[in-house]
Amino acid sequence: MTLRSWRFALVVAIPLVALGMLAAQQTLTQRFPQFENDDVKVWKSVIAPNAPLAPHRHEHGRVLIPLRGGPIDIVQADGSTEHFVWETGKPFWLPASPPNTMHSDLNKGPGTIEVVVVELKKDK
Repeated sequence: MTLRSWRFALVVAIPLVALGMLAAQQTLTQRFPQFENDDVKVWKSVIAPNAPLAPHRHEHGRVLIPLRGGPIDIVQADGSTEHFVWETGKPFWLPASPPNTMHSDLNKGPGTIEVVVVELKKDK
């Protein structure tokens, strides 16, 4: 292979590798539906480090069960932030989002966080 061929291969390969890494990170931060009926909605969220979930809200309270925990920030649209450490295997309750608000979940740790969320669909 000539020097010119090597240069061409590198020019093509480097952006493709970068795009592949970006695509892999984006696929690591998302929701996976698990179960839904008239009473509950269940999903698994996988949150890669420094790759927040898209802004969203919760109309109802929910139980969150970390399968793989870590430090996470809940960042409101106005910039206010709550800091949590989601402990693996330790479920906890989060109430419905306040009216007219949105938030993002941002993984502040070095590893991927995975949680199962069970959101109630009906008020008391």
